[in-house]
Amino acid sequence: MRTLLLNGSLVRQLLGYPECIDQMELALGTLARGDAVQPLRQVLAVPNRPTFLVTMPGWSGRPEILGIKVLSVVPENRGPEGPSHQGFVALFDVDHGAPVALVDASALTEIRTAAVSALATRLLSREDARTLTIVGTGLQAGAHARAIPRVRSIERLLLWGRRPEQAQALAAQLGPMAEVATDLEAAVRSADILCTTTASRVPLVDGAWLKRGAHVNAVGAAAPGFRELTPSAVRACRTFVDRRESAWAEADELRIPRAEGTIGTDHVVGELGEVLLGSVLGRRAPREITLFKSVGLAIEDLFAARRVYERAVEAGAGQSVEL
Repeated sequence: MRTLLLNGSLVRQLLGYPECIDQMELALGTLARGDAVQPLRQVLAVPNRPTFLVTMPGWSGRPEILGIKVLSVVPENRGPEGPSHQGFVALFDVDHGAPVALVDASALTEIRTAAVSALATRLLSREDARTLTIVGTGLQAGAHARAIPRVRSIERLLLWGRRPEQAQALAAQLGPMAEVATDLEAAVRSADILCTTTASRVPLVDGAWLKRGAHVNAVGAAAPGFRELTPSAVRACRTFVDRRESAWAEADELRIPRAEGTIGTDHVVGELGEVLLGSVLGRRAPREITLFKSVGLAIEDLFAARRVYERAVEAGAGQSVEL
């Protein structure tokens, strides 16, 4: 059986944010119904290097999808070194086991991560949210700047980064609505929707800065050793995750406050899929602060990759090879 190779350019061409948001709704609903197998990701830390090798297998029952994401993560990558996340998602024929597609993981991760945040924003933020603040200047910052306006009528976009020149470059890409913020605290205090997308190892956002009624998507710290929110910020929020088991295993923003006694396990109200199914209530009041703590799941990658594969087959796109 032949395998279809789908590069990053094709992924971006075939999978727009609106469609990916719909796919993430399907994926997380499937997970919440118990119709998916989603082991914890395995992470190999390369000795003496800031490099990780990650494997994320998964299966979905309806639609039936079998696959695995294999990814290298080098948080310090900048520019010519390539993106921080590089690899592929392999899709397999469930009946016979043949690999039917290899899909570029960098582009897929970029799009689906922001699409999940957009879904969380649609479910948890106030409908009158107008100011979006993004902390970070990398691929995910740009992706979130493009995805969040798909679900809310954003009128002001603030960008903050530790490297002002990168914030300026991203603002130029995004257009006249984007403003570069030099004061992180002021930018956070202005936010109706806050997205943190950095590879920070120390907390950046304090709870006292969060605006009443704001919604937070905490995305960048998706593995032990990384944090973007202080314990006070987490404590101030009604908190949701993509998956409890994964979040408690991988998110130091939750693990460390729990170990310190700042929060308990009941601080996580529910999973995003449970909000979709109506078994968990999302936002309860206009002045409540909500948090979606994202670590990323294989089931999200598989649904996104399957849709790219389907569209590529329809369009006759991609490179078919005999492995």
